[in-house]
Amino acid sequence: MTPPDDVPRLIRALPLGSTTGTAHGSRWTAVRHDFSEGRATKLVAEELGGTGYISLNLYDLTTGPRLFPCEMPSARVIDFLRSFVPDPRTV
Repeated sequence: MTPPDDVPRLIRALPLGSTTGTAHGSRWTAVRHDFSEGRATKLVAEELGGTGYISLNLYDLTTGPRLFPCEMPSARVIDFLRSFVPDPRTV
């Protein structure tokens, strides 16, 4: 899907590797990896002490960015990205 304009920016604002933060009052750890010279990004986030899980791929294509959530609704991924606040010490 073509993501809302803020979504690619939110993903790219996360540091490469692992970071912790909060989303909707819960603690999360998120891991971001870039591939293909930065044109593809994989993000996986897990709720610490809970069952929450987010997984997505973002591709920068010549036609624009495309978001591919992994076996979950796009709305769930977008909501997580908009609510996730990284800990200052991990950014």
